[in-house]
Formats: sequence, structure tokens, C-alpha cells
Amino acid sequence: MAKMGTLDWIAMILVIIGAVNWGLVGLLQLDLVDKIFGGLPILAKVIYILVGLSGLYLIYFVTKKK
Repeated sequence: MAKMGTLDWIAMILVIIGAVNWGLVGLLQLDLVDKIFGGLPILAKVIYILVGLSGLYLIYFVTKKK
């Protein structure tokens, strides 16, 4: 596995946050991002977009050559 830089760690953390959020939605019907940022729908939308982009970035990260 390639050495992880700052961007890689940020992407990993955001994907983990997204995975935990989806796990909570599936198990408890609890959308934690919506609970935290529900009063600011644009901020919640930005978080969802960043999580999605992070997932795409990690696909690139794990498939790139050394």
C-alpha cells in the first residue's frame, strides 16, 4: 500500500464518517449528519458531497501504482 499523505487521511476519515452514518441509518434510522447539521441544510449537503468525493478519491488511491 502506498504511503498516506494528508489528503489521503482526510479522505479516509470522511469515508469512515460516512460509513458510520449509513450504519446508523440502517440500524436505527438515525441520520447523524442531519441531526448535527439539520438546521443548516447547505452544510449537511456539503458534508455529503465531501464524503462522496472522498470515496471516489479512495478508489483512485487504492488502485494507483506505487
